[in-house]
Amino acid sequence: MKRRALLASTLAAPALLRRAEAQGGRTLTIGIGGAFSSMDPHYHDLSPNHAVTQHIFEPLITTDADGNPIPCLATGWQSLEPTLWEIKLRPNVTWHDGTPFTADDVVFTLQRAPAVPNSPASMGQYIRPIARTEVMDPLTLRIHTETPVPLIPRLLSSFVIVSRKNGEGMETRDYNSGKAAVGTGPYRFVSYTPGDRAVFEASPTYWGGVEPWSRVVYRMIPNDSARVAALRAGDVDAIDNVPTRDVAAMRQVPGITVQTKVGQRLIYLYLDVGRERSPFVTDLRGNPIPNPMRDVRVRRAMTHSINREGIARQLMEGFSKPTGQLMPEGGMGFDPTIPVPAFDPALARRLLTEAGVGEGFAITLHGPNDRYVNDAEIAQALAQMWTRVGIRTTVNAMPSSVFFPRTPRDENSIALTGWSSNTAEPNTTLINLVATPMPERGWGTTRRASHYSNPETDAILERAFATIDPGQRAELYKEATRIGIMRDVASIPLHHQVNVWATRSHVTYAPRIWENTRAMEFKPV
Repeated sequence: MKRRALLASTLAAPALLRRAEAQGGRTLTIGIGGAFSSMDPHYHDLSPNHAVTQHIFEPLITTDADGNPIPCLATGWQSLEPTLWEIKLRPNVTWHDGTPFTADDVVFTLQRAPAVPNSPASMGQYIRPIARTEVMDPLTLRIHTETPVPLIPRLLSSFVIVSRKNGEGMETRDYNSGKAAVGTGPYRFVSYTPGDRAVFEASPTYWGGVEPWSRVVYRMIPNDSARVAALRAGDVDAIDNVPTRDVAAMRQVPGITVQTKVGQRLIYLYLDVGRERSPFVTDLRGNPIPNPMRDVRVRRAMTHSINREGIARQLMEGFSKPTGQLMPEGGMGFDPTIPVPAFDPALARRLLTEAGVGEGFAITLHGPNDRYVNDAEIAQALAQMWTRVGIRTTVNAMPSSVFFPRTPRDENSIALTGWSSNTAEPNTTLINLVATPMPERGWGTTRRASHYSNPETDAILERAFATIDPGQRAELYKEATRIGIMRDVASIPLHHQVNVWATRSHVTYAPRIWENTRAMEFKPV
């Protein structure tokens, strides 16, 4: 982002330091809607966790407001050969304890990040393409891959670097306590209270210049009404995930500003399309039956039962973009030939009859009730739509701290959830929604357990991930989407969220395509 580039210049740092000193004691308090679960940046590949830990830790490569890669702990990168990348690291960077940052810390991170015990969602998919690393000198690293991986810069922007000195032998609990939470980032760890808040203080030695906030209080307020009330009362300076029903009223409140930006967050349903018996599927009398979702006609019936435009209009107040694919319009891999699936209950009933389940069946829809905008309400709306065509649906919406650990255990038959690719390309989305499960490669991980497998789409993805030309790679992404999502309905896309923030008048915010809310995007007025 432009502001980070400005901070990186040596000329800007003294001016920022003087400003921070003049504003000494300025605190920023942010109310966050998404529940974050750890200060270990590699414990859970979850957007709220990334947002909170990026105050302390940094990636080699970051992104600007539109998702384009720009330097961070790495100042440059180049492909020397199709399977060899050279990364130049930023000089004169120190960890918060004064230890110099070197290539050895990167090597340690690449070893640690995919192997954190008890991780609900591993960072391995970003690191497994790296076959080995070679340290040329303290500030030069070479990355070897088995096949061409043109997305190496994007993958390196998807996880942060931790210190070998402070991280070796440490566990997730040591990051949560602050013992291992020693980074290179703009803020230092002060405290972390699970389920409540994290507190940071500005690092006076930050290589990019001192931040304007001397203290940041990052509060978890998952209840929508409580979050809005906190902003209106002045208990917090800014909130994210503004409830769509409150946007119009908030815009009329003196001293409060609302900002929006279409994001990459896809809200979708993953279905158990593979198992012969699925745990929450029965006939209408409650007796277990063979899994009807193995039949693509049933999956098509389910997608045509959904009134996406109605959800966007009535539940999301216009702050969503209905979709039948993985990327938003303008995103790499977006295919204008893929329509939003038509809302057609009559067609849905015919498809169910053709599939031999015209008498209907019963199912439980699981999902979080505090993670995505209107998530529980969307689940209830889907249940009503499916019930009308003969799929009697019960909703079990729960806190995200309970929901997300269920998914690796493969306990759901169908679930409402979300995904936003950290690379700004649909590679990780396709890996998690369409690829055959291959845990050793980080493909088709069980956190999005549909059990879908198709050698045809796998072969397309293999080619895409090895294709250097971005235009050709985008066409392969589209082909995989047309087969896996449009034809086979391996998952059911619903909409892309429009991200909404609100701030009080003494604070400004620069929205990004990502929904991650961080203190670094806020400025005092």
